[in-house]
Amino acid sequence: MRPLLEIRDLRVQRGSRSVLEVASLDVEKGEVLSLVGPNGAGKTTLLLALANLLKAEQGDIRFGDRSLTQWNALQYRRRISFVFQVPLLLDMSVADNLALGLKFRGLSKKEISPRVDKWLKQLGIEALAKRRARELSGGEAQRVSLARAFVLEPELLLLDEPFPALDPAARSKLVEDLSSLLAADHCTAILVTHNLREAAQLGNRVAVIVAGRLRQIGAARQIKAQPADKEVADFLRGMPR
Repeated sequence: MRPLLEIRDLRVQRGSRSVLEVASLDVEKGEVLSLVGPNGAGKTTLLLALANLLKAEQGDIRFGDRSLTQWNALQYRRRISFVFQVPLLLDMSVADNLALGLKFRGLSKKEISPRVDKWLKQLGIEALAKRRARELSGGEAQRVSLARAFVLEPELLLLDEPFPALDPAARSKLVEDLSSLLAADHCTAILVTHNLREAAQLGNRVAVIVAGRLRQIGAARQIKAQPADKEVADFLRGMPR
């Protein structure tokens, strides 16, 4: 069986400058891959390229049996979900925010209601169902953002540092809950984090991006014990653990 994602000889540029190079990377169906690296290393750029929001200057990304260049843009976007650092919620109730993407996909109210209820419960936000998005705390809004992504039942979930500005207790609980949901849902996911412990807790493997290049990929313990080069070792020494 082919991997869900296959990346080969990828190069993404901003103007004339190369900002990301990935020689080879496969992500298996059901795998969770954690991306770590310094600020500006290219982690978000990789997520945006995988979401087909940034075009590569060179190389290929295959999703399923086709290159992204062969996918209809709308069909592809309906197979993925993207959770941004800052929750992008509309000024409507929490339940309506979860239902919106399903409505765009043409599901009936009878189909939408149980899926919304399921993910309100899974993220522990049932009590917030009727609250408007602008009335939520940061932690509540991030849980709603995650629920809105999961309710779409994506084949690929992309998460760009989904724990911003949360206090340690709220962050730890959200990481724990997300880890359980990813495992139970057998969801294929790629997520960015700046914490090695979280990367290991959430991901089956960890990929290290430094200075715009994928430098190393493997189990967190193996990467920590045997960094691929000096740049990876220097980054890991300064990384929260």
